[in-house]
Order: sequence, then C-alpha cells, then structure tokens
Amino acid sequence: MRDLTTLADLRLAIVQGPLQWHDVAANLSYFAGLLADVESVDLVLLPEMFNTGFTMESAAQAEPEMGVTTQWLLAQAQRLNAVVCGSLIVHVAPDDYRNRLIWARPDGTLAHYDKRHLFRMAGEHQYFTAGAQQLQVELKGWRIRPLICYDLRFPVWSRDAQHTDLLFYLASWPAARRAAWNRLLPARAIENLCYVAAVNRTGTDQQGYAYSGDSQVLDFMGDTLLNAADQAGVFYVSLQADKLAQFKQRFPAYLDADQFTL
Repeated sequence: MRDLTTLADLRLAIVQGPLQWHDVAANLSYFAGLLADVESVDLVLLPEMFNTGFTMESAAQAEPEMGVTTQWLLAQAQRLNAVVCGSLIVHVAPDDYRNRLIWARPDGTLAHYDKRHLFRMAGEHQYFTAGAQQLQVELKGWRIRPLICYDLRFPVWSRDAQHTDLLFYLASWPAARRAAWNRLLPARAIENLCYVAAVNRTGTDQQGYAYSGDSQVLDFMGDTLLNAADQAGVFYVSLQADKLAQFKQRFPAYLDADQFTL
C-alpha cells in the first residue's frame, strides 16, 4: 500500500438543491449563486444532470462536448481554484448521447466519465449510450473514482478496494427509493475501504417525482461524516488521509480481495 500519511486533507463542497425542468439558464444561475461564497475547497460536487433535471429527452437537451454547461463548469473551477464536477447530456456523435460526468480542473483541462448503468425503468437505455470505461483521477495525491446514480447498485463496477481513496456518486435519486440509497452507500464504503461521497437533488420534477436529498459523505467504515438531509445549500467536509491509512493498516481486508478483470 502506498503511503497515504503524506497527503493533505481533501476539502469537499457538496451542493444540493432543487432543479428547474429543462431550464439550463435558471439552473446554472441558481448553482452560481450557491457557489458565490465558496472558498478554500478542493472538490465541488453537483447532482446528476444538474443543468436540466433527469430527463430522457436526450436529443432536445443535449449539448456539444464543449457546450455552455461544460464551459460554465470550467469557469467555476477556475474561479474557485478547485475541481468542479457535474453531469449533463452530451452529444458525442450522430444518435450517440451520453450521461456524462465532467471533471473540470482549474487549469482548464477536463476528464469525463460516461454513466455505465443506464436506468432502464425510466427507459434511459433507449435514449443514451452506456459508458464502457471507468475513470480514476488524482487530486492532491488522492485517488478518486467518479460514478453516476444507478451505478451505485452494481458493486462490481464500483469495486476497487486497493487503489481508491474516495469514491463518489452524482445522482438524481427519487425519495421513493431513499432506503436503498441510504443502505447501499455505506456498503460501498465498507467493501472498498475508502471514503464515499454522494450528492443528490431535492424538490419535485416535472413528472411528479419527489427527491429527498440525503446527500452524504461516509468514512471507510461506513460511518456518516455529513448528511445534508433535505436542505438546499453547500455542505462542507474535510477528508483525512492519515485516518484512512491507519484503518487500512489495522484492517487490511483489501489484501484478501478477489482479483478480477472487467
């Protein structure tokens, strides 16, 4: 195991709030307002499809790869001197639309992750192309893996007990299934021996689905460090690498993990 004790704390800003249906300008303005007073953070997390709400109207709501929302994420990253993440619909080729998580760095560069598990109960698999590649990024020496919403239900895709320090999920997870959300997140933390962060939306969408928020951050034992409940706003937490290192030294279950290739 690499030496985690040399890593500085990682400060997260979890941004939770309601979304306006198919109104990119209103949503970007709302989140810009929430982020206006944010300072001294390393990573900012926004909900799934934070610019439109979770929609199956992929062709109508898609943006090009460097469209207005991606440019907005980059501008926020540069202003805050932090990585800013959110997901949106991106048109990558004819008849090819992705639910894409953007990792926007303050130096103007990008990474992205395309949602692997598409929510068939809403028909997402009919309107989007599933991603095929996992993404691991580094920030201040921390190894971080981003995922999106329904990915949470599939532990093999989330699994990396040895090389991940922080696993996070951007979601649009309805209140009707909040029990699953609140049970699966600690499971992902425990089985991967890592911190887990998850951001969800609040409010009610155009189709009448309510969202309870429950954005949260958990430690490597599945214990809660932060829970935003149903409140809108920006919520902060600092992750400590030395505590993760100490736990993995005392309880190195990752050494007994099954080896597999996806």
